[in-house]
Amino acid sequence: MAQTKAIAATAARSFQTVNPATGENGPAYDGHTVEQAISIAAEVHQAQVHWRRTPFSARSGLMKGAAQAIRRNRERYARLMTDEMGKTVTDGLAELDKCASCCEFFAANAEEFLRPIPRDMSANHAGPRPAPRAFVTFNPLGVILAVMPWNFPFWQVMRFAAPHLMAGNAGVLKHASNVPGCALAMEEIFREAGFPVNVFRTVLLPSKDLKPLIESPHIAAVTLTGSVAAGKSVAATAGTVMKKGVFELGGSDGYVVLEDADPVAAARICGRGRMVNGGQSCIAAKRFVVVESTREAFEHALVEEMRQYVMGDPSNPKTRLGPMESVHSRDQIASQVRQSVKNGAKILLGGNVPKQPGAWYPATVLSNVLPGQAAHDEEVFGPVAAVISAKDEADAIRIVNASHFGLGAAVITGDTGRGERIAAEELDAGVAFVNDNVRSDSRLAFGGVKDSGYGRELSEFGIREFCNVKSILVEPL
Repeated sequence: MAQTKAIAATAARSFQTVNPATGENGPAYDGHTVEQAISIAAEVHQAQVHWRRTPFSARSGLMKGAAQAIRRNRERYARLMTDEMGKTVTDGLAELDKCASCCEFFAANAEEFLRPIPRDMSANHAGPRPAPRAFVTFNPLGVILAVMPWNFPFWQVMRFAAPHLMAGNAGVLKHASNVPGCALAMEEIFREAGFPVNVFRTVLLPSKDLKPLIESPHIAAVTLTGSVAAGKSVAATAGTVMKKGVFELGGSDGYVVLEDADPVAAARICGRGRMVNGGQSCIAAKRFVVVESTREAFEHALVEEMRQYVMGDPSNPKTRLGPMESVHSRDQIASQVRQSVKNGAKILLGGNVPKQPGAWYPATVLSNVLPGQAAHDEEVFGPVAAVISAKDEADAIRIVNASHFGLGAAVITGDTGRGERIAAEELDAGVAFVNDNVRSDSRLAFGGVKDSGYGRELSEFGIREFCNVKSILVEPL
């Protein structure tokens, strides 16, 4: 009864967008009350009862239609990302192309990923009757609540939605508060593609109102991409009502640069990895742990590489570095750099907040990064590269693994066999690449360990996360 009164008393919030490049207000959107959000979840639950029985062939056709809808609207959606969270239009278009490819990948492969797996029960079977027939099947769980961040407003959602809608689940999206237009566009994509109206819905709801929605009987499971604090809070709530969750949280990805690596090639890989989305990515490279014998040459090359990321108008296709998502986030980055320098780090490039409106911060390279500095111990969510010296391979691996994060990691070396061994056997991360920057891919399982979360997204491993893995045994009479 107390919960019902609290829900009824909740007022809808308005979601005001702010252009990070100028600091000016954009459109405002009316939000939902908690009561409205729970009502929407109930409608999605009813739709899922029918959707789960829709043949894979029909789901596949609709998901291909979602890819087409994205491509038809890609210019408009890319501009929406630029206006709401400052993504460069070039990065926005690439993100949308990746979303469309994800839809097509799961449209083509979901049925095979979820095909029942037979099990041989003949061992130790005795008697005149045949051995029982057994198999493992994958049934959808129901309605999945997705709590998503602002940094990849379309991709973060689609890498959840494409596999799990194909699996027969339905979705309710609670997006970050600063990208309400993108959140509504995600619902628009599936409607334009012809999906049943309530198979995927967006609710505009502040994070403080999430608890009763998670607890709603219409929600079967939760997935969240975001901060460690947000993940722990949502996981705790879901745990009290025994609902499964998949959590992709922060990262402070370490790249091991070995003494046999070409410093210019290494810097190119590291710079590209650091500057993904202006450095605002959980999976972005953040710490470059370099064997001391090659550190100086690597630092020189990295400065030259990072120097090419010049701040500019994010709507210009030639711009490589737009604003941060908000002035608050920019100020947090600047504070972390100042703290690191105060404690001994050296600025090789950037490091100063420009005197202009908007949420701008330049490409920055720090050297002499040591324990006790924010650039060493924390996730810096912006265009700041931290160079850490290591004595040798073993020391570099130790430094990378000492982090409480474990999302991605990489090894850069002239010996690919050596790199493969380190990536596969030594690095404490959910994703590890050799001689390339870490990124998500529909074909590869994606997720972290330690404070970077648990569970997997994408590939056959991700699509099964929100399925009931059910064993069936059939004994003849």
